[in-house]
Amino acid sequence: MDVASGPIPALYLGHGAPPLLEDHEWMAQLGSWAAALPRPQRILIVSAHWQTAPMALSATRRVPLVYDFYGFPQHYYEMTYDAPGAPDLAADVKALAAAEPVVERETRGLDHGAWVPLKAMYPEADIPVLQLSMPDLDPRHLFEVGRRLAPLRDDGTLIVGSGFLTHGLPFIHEYMGRTGAAPAWSVDFDRWAAEALARGDLDTLFDFREKAPGMPYATLVPRSRDSRAAGSTRKRATSSPSTVTTGTACR
Repeated sequence: MDVASGPIPALYLGHGAPPLLEDHEWMAQLGSWAAALPRPQRILIVSAHWQTAPMALSATRRVPLVYDFYGFPQHYYEMTYDAPGAPDLAADVKALAAAEPVVERETRGLDHGAWVPLKAMYPEADIPVLQLSMPDLDPRHLFEVGRRLAPLRDDGTLIVGSGFLTHGLPFIHEYMGRTGAAPAWSVDFDRWAAEALARGDLDTLFDFREKAPGMPYATLVPRSRDSRAAGSTRKRATSSPSTVTTGTACR
């Protein structure tokens, strides 16, 4: 990439469980995004499934993936994504974080919020990847973290936020099998967020818990702050993890 042409775009995308890799429409959408972007030199990805304080970085060498899901067919637990590590990116992240502590988890692999979309976008797994945890769910703090890391885009680093704008799984079952329409609380929240984004109204977005329609159904709080205890590298499809990290929307 010619960094003189400007910073590489940052992305926010929706991910799901590994069966999405067999969804031709979703695969085509993410594949077309990747094809339209300048080829990144490195990838820094933040998944909604890893929250731990202080902020943490995944392994900077090849380690097993985190299979942080359960109850799926066995072949999903045998998938791999052997992207190179990114030790130089880890050093850059720590330098840009300023006074905020950042720890390295040298045995922590990519969770499904990272490797599932990356398998769709860059299936060759030949770009160095690093995952960064979310330190908390404070929108203003997370925005500040993103502002500090923005200079990484100037040297060809693709920054990806991976989650869903809404994630009310406990409330979605009443719609499944009964209608193909999205729940009203999800549609209303999406529309509200899109309008605030179009206005550039960050203060309103930061106050989504109080101002957004569809709450509290649209977003949830994770039960676990760190999915290390979720049977991170095991490949058993039938047993539940000892600690469950529920999905949340990336803020």
